[in-house]
Amino acid sequence: MVVLAASIISKSGKALVSRQFVDMSRIRIEGLLAAFPKLVGIGKQHTYVETENVRYVYQPIEALYLLLVTNKQSNILEDLDTLSILSKLVPEYSPSLDEEGICQTAFELIFAFDEVISLGHKENVNVAQVKQYCEMESQEEKLHKLLMQSKINETKDVMKRKASEIDKSKQIDRNRGDKGGFMSMHSMGSGRIESSLSDMSISGGGGGFGSGSGSGLGTEVESFSIKPKGRPSASANAPPKGLGMKLGKTQKTNQFLESLKAEGELISEDVQPTASQPRSSVTLPLTDPITLTAEERLNVTLKRDGGVSNFDVQGTLSLQILNQEDALIQVQIETVSNSGVLFKTHPNINKELFSNENILGLKDPNRPFPTGQTGDAAGVGLLKWRMQSMDESLVPLTINCWPSVSGGETYVSMEYEASSMFDLQNVVITVPLPALREAPNVRQVDGEWRYDPRGSVLEWSILLIENSNRSGSMEFVVPPADSSVFFPINVGFTAANTFSDIKVLGVLPLRGGPPPKFAQRTQLITENYHVV
Repeated sequence: MVVLAASIISKSGKALVSRQFVDMSRIRIEGLLAAFPKLVGIGKQHTYVETENVRYVYQPIEALYLLLVTNKQSNILEDLDTLSILSKLVPEYSPSLDEEGICQTAFELIFAFDEVISLGHKENVNVAQVKQYCEMESQEEKLHKLLMQSKINETKDVMKRKASEIDKSKQIDRNRGDKGGFMSMHSMGSGRIESSLSDMSISGGGGGFGSGSGSGLGTEVESFSIKPKGRPSASANAPPKGLGMKLGKTQKTNQFLESLKAEGELISEDVQPTASQPRSSVTLPLTDPITLTAEERLNVTLKRDGGVSNFDVQGTLSLQILNQEDALIQVQIETVSNSGVLFKTHPNINKELFSNENILGLKDPNRPFPTGQTGDAAGVGLLKWRMQSMDESLVPLTINCWPSVSGGETYVSMEYEASSMFDLQNVVITVPLPALREAPNVRQVDGEWRYDPRGSVLEWSILLIENSNRSGSMEFVVPPADSSVFFPINVGFTAANTFSDIKVLGVLPLRGGPPPKFAQRTQLITENYHVV
């Protein structure tokens, strides 16, 4: 009893907005939508059509149809109620109910549909609540914008510093140029000036101008006599080698960043450090008074023919406190009863309190936790854990690689299969290749690919692996090569869940009063993940 898909289609059968809610192939959904216009009769008053496998529940919107595709066991009254809410949302986000207006607001409509239907089932929401949920701020988006703004400000600082260095260099060269010009003026009339100077005997010690103002003139002439005549050399007025080029590049880069920023784009240009400027790390600023970070690092070695050689998970729970007044606390956590996870507390943590009540607190209850955020510090470590296993079912992502030589070429078929335990983000599968003069012939790929000629590797990337794409494949062709060339395969990804599934239930203040606000961050990252 689920909604398979929600769509807005034209009367000709063109899908303008389509959102799939269950794990079905794209071809299957497109086939169902394409068949709908042929089933709708002219002049019929009912708003549903049934086929052998599915039911279409629809509502005309001017020249378009708002359509729900459900299974035949679905409650049609509930489906009509869902359709009614969606029909009220469409004009809220699309001012013109035609193809152009719907296409311009397609993403907003999809987000609104997601708030009404979750995994095929209707949520108990109204139109006002859906609009409120869609307009709510995202903490991750806010941190990302702060990071980008920090990079832009750093780029501006580099530009100003370089411009100041060039101004100082030009000022020094200008002063040298003035002296050179004064020397050249005296050198232009060398016949008269040099003869008159020789008659005045200005060589340092005595003579007619041995004292008074004449001595200063003599000193100037002596200093000029050791310099070549004419204009100063080009190197005297030029800035240091490469400085003008670097500044020009920085200025152009900054102008480009500013133009993108004015157009509303997010800037991700990194600032390259110079020799005199050490690399400064930009960290995500903490916005919550207390932040607890659970991070697990995954070390896995898989066999190319199947099986696990090594599976090791190492996790840490760290604490960061911004204000001193919030430092006298204890942390209540919840752990899943898993015999494979071994926990170890920090030496300063009360082990008995953790063992009996799952509370992390210092041995001395009158002693506060360290506060402040310094540089790249990940916070104060409270708890560590480790998990080792040879159970292949725990592996979040398996890779199959099948090279075969045929007709003077090697055909390589690859496939990934992801466990349903995690949704994997930023997946990159790196396959070594034989030395090639040009990129391999990639015939089919689920995701994106990139060939790196310097390392002679093929990078297969998938932005997100979730329920809709738990498996995928890639096929490419290279010149004939031994099958061992394509190993070891390196894999990298992140996930928002962990194997230990540690949850922070609350922060307990020891001085009384209301509990302070806290945030929990959870991340699983790959440290070494290979197929050998």
